[in-house]
Amino acid sequence: MTIFNVFSLFGGLALFLFGMDIMGKALEKQAGGQLQKILSKLTDNPIKGFFLGLCVTAVIQSSSATTVMVVGFVNSGIMELHQAIGVIMGSNVGTTVTSWILGLSGLQGDSFLIQMLKPTSFSPVLAFIGIILYMGKNEKRQGIGTIMVGFAILMTGMSTMSAAVAPLQHEEWFTNLFVRFSNPILGVLVGAIVTGVIQSSSASVGILQALSSTGVITFGSAIPIIMGQNIGTCVTALLSSVGANKNARRAAMVHLYFNIIGVTLFLAIFYSLNAVLHFTFVNDTVTAWGIAVVHSIFNLTATAVLLPFANILEKLAIATIPDDAKQESFALLDERLLNTPSVAVERARSATADMAELARVGVIQAMSLTHTWNDELAQKVREEETKVDQYEDALGTYLVKLSGRELNHADSQSVNTLLHTISDFERISDHSVNLLESAEEMHTKNVDFSKDAREELQVLEDAVQDTLNRTTDAFRKGDLHLASKVEPLEQVVDELVRAIKARHIARLQAGSCSIEYGFILDDLLTNYERVCDHCSNVAVAQIEVAQDSFDTHAYLNDLKSGHDSKESEQFQRRLDRYRERYLFPEDNETAEEHKA
Repeated sequence: MTIFNVFSLFGGLALFLFGMDIMGKALEKQAGGQLQKILSKLTDNPIKGFFLGLCVTAVIQSSSATTVMVVGFVNSGIMELHQAIGVIMGSNVGTTVTSWILGLSGLQGDSFLIQMLKPTSFSPVLAFIGIILYMGKNEKRQGIGTIMVGFAILMTGMSTMSAAVAPLQHEEWFTNLFVRFSNPILGVLVGAIVTGVIQSSSASVGILQALSSTGVITFGSAIPIIMGQNIGTCVTALLSSVGANKNARRAAMVHLYFNIIGVTLFLAIFYSLNAVLHFTFVNDTVTAWGIAVVHSIFNLTATAVLLPFANILEKLAIATIPDDAKQESFALLDERLLNTPSVAVERARSATADMAELARVGVIQAMSLTHTWNDELAQKVREEETKVDQYEDALGTYLVKLSGRELNHADSQSVNTLLHTISDFERISDHSVNLLESAEEMHTKNVDFSKDAREELQVLEDAVQDTLNRTTDAFRKGDLHLASKVEPLEQVVDELVRAIKARHIARLQAGSCSIEYGFILDDLLTNYERVCDHCSNVAVAQIEVAQDSFDTHAYLNDLKSGHDSKESEQFQRRLDRYRERYLFPEDNETAEEHKA
C-alpha cells in the first residue's frame, strides 16, 4: 500500500461522510414538519413508538438525529420518558437500512440487472439526474436532486475507500490487526471509539463494509466491532442531553443502557453457543452483505428481547438520575431541535399556537370580569399574560436563530408568519390586562351601565369573541380561507364601536348617563377595537406571507376598494352577512319588522 492509497482512502472517507451528511439533511428537509407530527402523536404503546422510531430513522438515515430529537421532545415536555423508549429502540433498527443500501457494493454477478444494482453503475446516473433536478427552480425537485447527488457522493466515497484499501489484503500487519479484533473486548472498544468520534453508526458501519472488500475481515472480528458501533452511537444523544432536564437525560441513558445490555446479552449468548457448537462461519470472510445481516440481527434481537422490559429500562434510568427536591421544568423551545430545522419550525408553530390560545382565553376571561368580578379569575388572567410575555421572548430568540438555518420554502414562510404574528398575540394579551383593570375599576366604584349600554356591549363582545376564535383557529390550522373571514369581522367591530360611542353621546345629552361611566366605556371600546386590529394583523400576515408578499396596506386597500374584484366581492358579501348577524336589539327588531 502506497501513500497514494492513503490519500485515496482519506478522500473516499471525506466524500462518504459528506455525502451522508448532505443526503441526511436533504431527507430531513423534504420530510418537513411531519417528523414532529409523527413523533409527537404517540400513545403509551411502546410497539407503536418502536415502529414510528423505525420509520423516521429509515427516512432520515440517522439514528443519532432521531435520538437527539427525542431528547429535545422530552426536554420540552412534548414526550414522556416511557414514550421515548419505544422510539429509541425503533431508531436502532431503522439505522440498519443504511447498511443494506451500502451492502449493494458487494453484489457479485455478470447479469445486466446485478451490474445495474452495483453503486458504481447507478451512482453516476443518479448524480446526473440529481444535478439536473437541482439546477431547476422547483424547490421540491431541488430537494430530491440533492438527495440523489448526496447518495451518489456517498457511494462514490464508498467505492473509493474500497479501492484504496484493496492492497491491504496483502499486508500481514493488517491481517494480524483484525485477528486481534476478534477479541470481544478489544473489538467492542474500537467500534465504540470510532463511532463516538464520527458520531454516526451508519458511517462507521459503512467504513467497516468498505474495509471488508479486502477479504481479510472475518465474522469473528467484525461482530465485536459492530457491537461496539451500536454503543458508540449513544455518544451523540448523551452529549445532546447535557444541560437538559432529568427526563431528557434519562432518555439518553435509556439509549445507552439499551445498547450496553443488548450487546452484553448478544455477545454472551453468541460466545457461549460458539463454545459448544463451534460455529464454522466465525472464521469465514465477511462481506458487506454479511455486515448488514449481523447489524440487523443484533438490533432486531435486542429489541425483541428488551422491548417487553421497557419499564425496567425506565426504572434503571431513573435510578441513575434520581429525582430531587428541585422542581423540574420544561424548556419551552429546545435548541437541540434547531439541528433539525423542519422539526424546530413545527415546534415553534406549536408553541405559538399555545401562546395564541393563552391570549384568546385571557381576553374572554377578562371580558367576563366586566360583568361579574372574581378575584381568582383576575389573578389567572394576570398569570396568563405573564406566560404570554415569556412565550414572546422565547419565540423571538428562537425564531431569529431558526431563520439563520437552511430552510425549505414552506418552512421559511412559516418562520416569517411566526415572526410577524407573535408580537400581535402578545399585544392581544396585554389588552386582556387592560380590560381587567377596567373591570376592577367598575367593581371598585360599583359602576353599572344602563340596560341599553349593556345590551350594546354584549353584541360587541360577541363579535370580538367571534373574531378571536376565528383568528386563533385559522392560525392553528394554517387555514387561509378561515383567515380571510377575520377582516370583514374586524370591520364590523369598528362599526359597532363607532355606533356605541354615538349612542353614548346621545345618552349623555339626554342626561341618562354620566361622564364617569363614559371614561370606563371608552376604555373598554378602545381595547375591544385594538384586540380585533391585532387579529386582523395576524390573519393578513398569514395570507400575505403565503403569497410571498407582505404589503398589508396594499392588500387591505385592494380588498376594500374593489381593485381585486373576486376577493373584494367576497369581502363585501361576508361584511354584509356579519352586519346582519351583529345588530343591536332595537336594530334587530326593526330589521325583523321590515322582513315581515
